[in-house]
Amino acid sequence: MPKSSLTKDEVKAMLLLACERIIAAEPELSEADRNLGDGDHGLGMERGMRAATEKLESGDVESVEKAFSSVGMAMMSSMGGASGAIFGTFFRNGGKALKEMETFDSAALAAFLQAGVDGVKQRGGASVGDKTVVDAMQPAADKAAEVTGQSLPEAVVAAHEAALAGLEASKSMIAKFGRAKTLGEACIGFPDAGALSVTIIIGAMKDYITA
Repeated sequence: MPKSSLTKDEVKAMLLLACERIIAAEPELSEADRNLGDGDHGLGMERGMRAATEKLESGDVESVEKAFSSVGMAMMSSMGGASGAIFGTFFRNGGKALKEMETFDSAALAAFLQAGVDGVKQRGGASVGDKTVVDAMQPAADKAAEVTGQSLPEAVVAAHEAALAGLEASKSMIAKFGRAKTLGEACIGFPDAGALSVTIIIGAMKDYITA
C-alpha cells in the first residue's frame, strides 16, 4: 500500500533499498562511465553504498535527517574522488534540510532534493546543461517543489519522471566538466553516468514509497 509519509525507520528502509539498487547497477554505471570517462563511477558508487548500508544497519537511526546525512557521510569517507564529494554532499545537505521534520512527506521530498542539488552546484559549479548529475537532480527538485500539495507517492513519481527526462536530455549535451570535457562532440549520444545514478536512487525511493 502506498505510503503518505514515512517514519524515520521507513526512511532507513527506503535508503537501504537505494543502496541495494546502486550496488546491483554497478556494471551499468561502469559501462556508462566508460563511454565518457575512466569507467570507475560504478565501482565508486558501489563502494559508497556498501559503506552506507553498513552505517544504516549498525543501529537505529536517530531521525529522518540522520538517516540521510549518515548515507552522505559514509559515501564521502569511503569513496574519495569527485563522486564521493558530489553524492556525499547531496545526501548530507539534503538531510540537513530535514532537521525539524518528524516524518518524510512530499514537502520533505522537495526540501531534500532542493538542498541536495544546491549543495552539489555550490561544490562543483555545474548547472543544468553541463552534462553532470545536476541534469537529473535539478529537474527532480523543481518538479518536487511544484507538487508539494500532492501526496508523497504522487510527488515522488513526478520527481522520478523529471529525473529520467533530465537523464535523457543529458545525452544530447557536450560535457563541460571532468574527463568527458575532453571528448567534445564525441560525448553526444551518451548519458552522464552520475545522472544515471541519480535516477536509480530516486527510482528506488519511488518504488519503496509506492509499494
